[in-house]
Amino acid sequence: MMVQTAEIHTVETKESSYRAVRSHSVALAQPLSEEDCCVQSMTDASPVKWHLAHTTWFFETFILERYESGFRPFHPAFRVLFNSYYNGVGDKHPRPQRGMLTRPSFGEVLSYRRNVDERIEELLCRYNDEDLQRLLEIGQQHEQQHQELLLTDIKHLLSMNPLFPAYSTSTMEQSGPSGILAWKVFDGGIVEIGHAGKGFCFDNETPCHRQFVEPYLLASRQVNNGEFLAFIEDGGYAKPEHWLSEGWDWVQSNRLVHPMYWHRDESGWKEFTLYGLQSLDMNRPATHVSFFEADAYARWCGARLCTEAEWEHAAAAAEDFGTHGLHPMTPDVPQAEGLYQLFGANWQWTLSSYSPYPGYRAADGALGEYNGKFMANQYVLRGSSCATPTGHARPTYRNFFPATARWQFSGIRLAKSC
Repeated sequence: MMVQTAEIHTVETKESSYRAVRSHSVALAQPLSEEDCCVQSMTDASPVKWHLAHTTWFFETFILERYESGFRPFHPAFRVLFNSYYNGVGDKHPRPQRGMLTRPSFGEVLSYRRNVDERIEELLCRYNDEDLQRLLEIGQQHEQQHQELLLTDIKHLLSMNPLFPAYSTSTMEQSGPSGILAWKVFDGGIVEIGHAGKGFCFDNETPCHRQFVEPYLLASRQVNNGEFLAFIEDGGYAKPEHWLSEGWDWVQSNRLVHPMYWHRDESGWKEFTLYGLQSLDMNRPATHVSFFEADAYARWCGARLCTEAEWEHAAAAAEDFGTHGLHPMTPDVPQAEGLYQLFGANWQWTLSSYSPYPGYRAADGALGEYNGKFMANQYVLRGSSCATPTGHARPTYRNFFPATARWQFSGIRLAKSC
């Protein structure tokens, strides 16, 4: 996988950055029981224990095996058990069966992490070449991706429990008023899209290139729960004219009538969150909607989703990449005149199919499988979510999922053509 990296840091900086990322993954598992960490709730999700082991496998396979003199794996079977999709590495344990791996134990996975961490830090004291720094940064960025997946996967698992257990026992942060949805005008023309310059990026963000964009309007914020509820109450899920054909078939076959994690009882609408079951807050951004649902809502209200070029062009001057708790919210502060909720609330669906940029070339070897081979039958999402680790977001980041995916924190930002 090709990336661009910043200048080589000092040994102390490298080690502290590595330790911070690795310790955060373990901290995310702290509120959970060992039983929580072993179960796989659906094929698209992975057990917490598997996430912790796979991210360790990444460092062992792509760094230790290459650099460590007299390398010996922590456990020979782990090379297969915790390989995700790297065909160039060898065999893989079937993804749907990850939840059946009761062995190794959770404690042994933690021992695996400690062993690999000690060996990585020893390497960092002895080597300082550019290629090692590149692999180390890829590994940390990869682990941050899995930190977000860990949260979305455990949320799905806990939602299957009729007790609606909370991941976090903290009080859910209050959300401020969403404010009136305003339309921001952007001139068209030739714009530059993609990553350029220093700093990390994944290979699918390159090369930087030019695209022509027609003048467009972009909504100042994401669609909120109250607005999406109006779509439901107007029979949005029962009217085929709002839906793409494949989306309509998917809605009908799955008997969908509301977003994932919404519930209705005698007291009204509720939403399952990482804080447990909560009353549906009409001011919070609507979340866990698929591309099909986002597109249907946009058609219903006379708008459309933006393209990824429009989104990146509009977000180029963004400065706030932060996150806000464990559920999408609107900060209780006066909103700026421009765009907000670009980052830290929901990933935003775009109309753009996930495909290579002009001139894109995947790297040789197993790491070249990281992004390029998934460039079919997926849509691009932009921004970041409340579950995205701090420092992991940037305007050029390209997330991608199938049109039916909705267990991730995915929301809606509307656009219109001028």
